[in-house]
Amino acid sequence: MEPGVQNRPASPWRIGDFRVLFSATALSQLGTNIGYVAIPIVAVTALDARPGQVGALATLSMAAFLLIGLPAGAWVDRMRHRRVLIAADLVRGSLYATVPLAWWLECLTLGQLYAVVLLNGCATVFFDVGSQSVLPQLVGRDGLVRANAAMVTLMAAGNVAGRGAGGGLLALLTAPVALVCTAVSYLASAARLTAVRGGDAPPKPAPRGARPRLGAQIAEGLRHVLGNKELRALALTASLGNLGSQIVNTMLPVLFVGELGLAPAALGLFWAVGGVGLLLGARCARAVAARVGYGRTLGLAGLCLAPAGLLVPLVDRGPWLYVAGAGWLLALFKTGMDNVLGVSLRQRMTSDALLGRMNATFRFLLSGALAVGAAVSGLIGEVASVRGALWTGGVIMAVAFLPVFLSPVRTRRELPGQGETAGTTPPVKRDQPIPEP
Repeated sequence: MEPGVQNRPASPWRIGDFRVLFSATALSQLGTNIGYVAIPIVAVTALDARPGQVGALATLSMAAFLLIGLPAGAWVDRMRHRRVLIAADLVRGSLYATVPLAWWLECLTLGQLYAVVLLNGCATVFFDVGSQSVLPQLVGRDGLVRANAAMVTLMAAGNVAGRGAGGGLLALLTAPVALVCTAVSYLASAARLTAVRGGDAPPKPAPRGARPRLGAQIAEGLRHVLGNKELRALALTASLGNLGSQIVNTMLPVLFVGELGLAPAALGLFWAVGGVGLLLGARCARAVAARVGYGRTLGLAGLCLAPAGLLVPLVDRGPWLYVAGAGWLLALFKTGMDNVLGVSLRQRMTSDALLGRMNATFRFLLSGALAVGAAVSGLIGEVASVRGALWTGGVIMAVAFLPVFLSPVRTRRELPGQGETAGTTPPVKRDQPIPEP
């Protein structure tokens, strides 16, 4: 724990380092969301990619979380977090800059897109784990709910502005040229992060001969998450939600542009509607939880809102586009609430020494679900139909809330450790420990 954290103000906005991190993340999110729209459109329109190839592209963009997600947590725990964030943004900006360059030189291929999204995913692993690990150091544990609400709100606003801007840039320019904005956003984020002063203390060296092995550190993070009923339920619900939404998202460019003949801007607006849902959910989460209870809010939001995912596969021209958009907004509203309350809960249940590995374990499971969802979506779209993939994803989204709803999380009224000294981690009741692999 950083010295003096007990004296941190309750509002993270009074902390200069948090404001810097927030503004840098805003730039990063803008680039991420423009790229999210532009990359599959480049594949479909410029390279005539089939549904299976679009699925492979989305799978590779998340494959890094399966390949290096778990060791990344142990590595981040050994590194200076600010430097990790800066390096990740520099790598991401450089990678995306190669796409418009290759397009201008008329040598752009699907193979290059595959390589760019895979390597970009590797950098994103380190950025995401490092960002969630540095946040408690900057704001203190009593400021986590407000800080996470601000960050999730930012991500939701990025979905609205970034994906809307991505669709607009595609309409005004071309998808490869829009990726110039993605590269510039990442590089600007890296420059902004140089102003962060905290969160860059060197990790405490282990006593000579006592440094744990990488495998043992990874196993400790897995046991912490999977050996706890509440953390396990949060991980399962979030993973199922990601699986379902990714199955849907992967086929939406094929459906909108390829089958329905709609403009790329329409796809950007549809995704932006989901961003509005995320934004509203994030903004409402803390107020609702204060009245209803943190766990009860997670359970009731899932019960009432998750079934809206069944409206999304109805997307078509005319009125059905608006029906599907409403379902998407409600489903993502629930996700916005989950992100604020679930992330705050798991951070409060984890000691500083385990934050990187806990975050990496969650990112491994959640982003691994995205990779699997993209592959499943491409497979179903290729051998069955695009609509079949959408219905598969919609059903999974509708039932994803069940692990949390059926767990002790649903009865929790407060975050663990509220009223205790900031930075302490209360004892956590566990099931039988999972043996080390």
